[in-house]
Amino acid sequence: MNKEYIKYSPDLEEIPENFEEYMATINKDIQNYIQETKQLSNINHYTRDAHANGYAALKAEFEIMGNLPPELSQGVYAQAGKHEAVIRFSNGSSRVLPDKLSGNAQGMAIKVFDIPGKKLAPNEEDSPNMDYNLINNPVFFCNTAEHYVFISKLFLKLTDFFEKGALGKLEFAALWATENKKAFPNWEALKELNALKTFEKIPAINSFLYEFYSMGAVRHGDYMAKIRVIPTSETKQKIQDKEVNIESEYWPYRASIIKEIAKNDLTFELQVQLCNDLDKLPINDLTVEWDQELSPFQTVAKITIFQQEVPKDGNFEIMKNLSFTPFRTIEANSPIGNLQRTRQQAYVTSSTSRHALNHKKKVEPKNLKEAFDPSFYNL
Repeated sequence: MNKEYIKYSPDLEEIPENFEEYMATINKDIQNYIQETKQLSNINHYTRDAHANGYAALKAEFEIMGNLPPELSQGVYAQAGKHEAVIRFSNGSSRVLPDKLSGNAQGMAIKVFDIPGKKLAPNEEDSPNMDYNLINNPVFFCNTAEHYVFISKLFLKLTDFFEKGALGKLEFAALWATENKKAFPNWEALKELNALKTFEKIPAINSFLYEFYSMGAVRHGDYMAKIRVIPTSETKQKIQDKEVNIESEYWPYRASIIKEIAKNDLTFELQVQLCNDLDKLPINDLTVEWDQELSPFQTVAKITIFQQEVPKDGNFEIMKNLSFTPFRTIEANSPIGNLQRTRQQAYVTSSTSRHALNHKKKVEPKNLKEAFDPSFYNL
């Protein structure tokens, strides 16, 4: 294994000159879509533009390990300690639908309390928290802000296309390959479409058994890395109902989460995969899964989700009010790369729009007590 890890440099991120123009279009599209979410999902509240259906908000502990080697003891991981945390499990769809219609892509969002340092989330520089936004797939289906302008429009209408059956899927693929009829089919768009298809291979298992990935690269202090959260072997043994029958009820994933966490504490490892080869482990191509033989994941923190009683709605009010963004972090651990940088403003746009439409105060809790107090978010 090559121990010569690549040092981070801003020049590696390949940010285009017209990046701000792309960002303005993306943010406008997010705002417009969120205004339609109540009607699209036939519900009584406005949702996120992705991961609209939250399964559960759970109380947890996040422990940064001590005595890490120098290449791992970087940024927030340089200070060992235990922190309160809240975790939101969700479906990746942009609409609130039954699980059998939503697919198996899921998110694991983690909010870690009491992390010092200036944060990068716009207008939240003094936030005391750090967030992770992870998905149960190692690759993403878009690489650049330019392509996200057309991909996001198609992704938000994915359900409409797939409801038409085979012809709808064919139309969707054709529009994707031609950048919404604005270009000839090109290799980059086809490669991204192929990455989207990997989400169809995600098995229907208990949410606690998935591996969750950052998909994109992040700074790891002096270096660069990807992030993964995996269940420990003890957790794998404790989960009794390992498979989920998505036809069994409306939201069987939520039911399985609530059932399992009522029985036991569950533990997980947060790991980093350091970049040691920019050609084989690219930071700007999110469709490429980094080879673990070239650079294995290494554990830097441990997560414990405590045994707890969760209401049947999965703590719906708490999930609706919480905001997560991967840029609620310090510079030394920020997301990097062309597409990743779009998330800095996009997540704020999504959260601000959603809270305003729902007449809720957009505010960061400082601990678990505030996070799980519904009155804390009232205007």
